[in-house]
Order: sequence, then C-alpha cells, then structure tokens
Amino acid sequence: MGAHAADDHHDELPFDQWPEDPHTGRASLGKIGMWVFLLSDALTFAGFLLAYGILRGGAEQWVMPGEPVEFGINFTAGLTFLLICSSVTMVMAYASCVENNRKAATRWLLATAIGGTLFLCGQAQEYFGTFAFIFHHEGLIADGLIFGNSHRASTFYLITAFHGLHVLTGTIYLYIMTFRTAMGKYDGGNYNHIEMCGLFWHFVDLIWILVFTFIYLIPA
Repeated sequence: MGAHAADDHHDELPFDQWPEDPHTGRASLGKIGMWVFLLSDALTFAGFLLAYGILRGGAEQWVMPGEPVEFGINFTAGLTFLLICSSVTMVMAYASCVENNRKAATRWLLATAIGGTLFLCGQAQEYFGTFAFIFHHEGLIADGLIFGNSHRASTFYLITAFHGLHVLTGTIYLYIMTFRTAMGKYDGGNYNHIEMCGLFWHFVDLIWILVFTFIYLIPA
C-alpha cells in the first residue's frame, strides 16, 4: 500500500523533480512501460510483415482473378499525409504542455485526435465504401478483395486492420487526454502523460509508413 502511494506521488511530481535512476535516468515507470509495450508491438508488426513478404515471394500468382490490381494509392497516400500531419500536431501539443499553455495544448491534442478520426473514416471508405457518396467508390470488398479468398486479401486486411485497431485505440486515448488537459490535469510542468501518449501516436504513424510502403507502393 505504501509503495503504491509512493508511485502515485512520483507520477504527480514535475518532470524535473523526479528522482534519477542509474539505468533509466528520469524516465517515469509509465514511460518505461510504454517503451516496453512499443517494442513488443513492433515485433508483432515485424512478424506480420515478414509473413506477408514470405507469402508474396513464394506465390506463383499473387493477384487472383477478380481482385483489384491496385488498392488506390492516391487515396491512401492522402491518408498517410494526414497521419504524418497528426504527428506534427502531437509534437505541438507536447511543446505547448511543456510551456504550460493549457489552451494551446488542448487545441493541438484535439487536432491530433481529429486526424486519427479522419484516418479511420478513410479506412472505412477503403474497405466498405462507407462514404461512396463522396468518393464514388464502393470499397475494396465490393471490388472483389475478400478476406480468406487469397493470401493477398488475407494479409492485406490482417495488417491494415491491426494497424487500424491501433489508430482507434490511440484516437480514444487522445480524446481522453484532450479532456483531461482541458480540465487542467497537466498544468505546472506535469507533462509525463502527454509524452507517453505522444510516444504511442508517433509509433502508430511510423508503423503506417512501413505498412504503406510494403503493402501499397510495391507493384503487384
């Protein structure tokens, strides 16, 4: 009970007052835990992309009859640019929190969360044609890319949907952090939680760049 209370007190301290550890410096337990989680998550994505490469390299015919040859690179490139911009707004949110500017931090966090929301809407359009009335495309499933029909379709949906789940988690995380920041929870230099949120979001963005390169940019 006493040790738990001490950890809670440690998390409430301003960053520059945390006791320095000989191995981790001034990193909080939460930040170390986030790095460990991201490392394990990176290995999961690496396994998926490796399996994709092995299946694709060993396939005599990668694109099955009835499947679309391309996934719509221009549309997905726009989503990629959107996600990269959301990383920039996350940096601005963290910088504003360090400067103890609550209003600016809240605005930048909200902009980042909106970026994640728009990315998820774009992925729904890509799969199901949810916004076909805007983009005039019924989605990849309607085009014939059906999960389970081929290695190409299965690996595509597995990898991109797994990443989409991370974007969904990160977006919910960002909305929660936006609300807590607006309530003044991180005033006075207590920006450790914002930093952990930023680490997760930057990881999600970096992984998407790898997924976009392997899945979309390499010709079928």
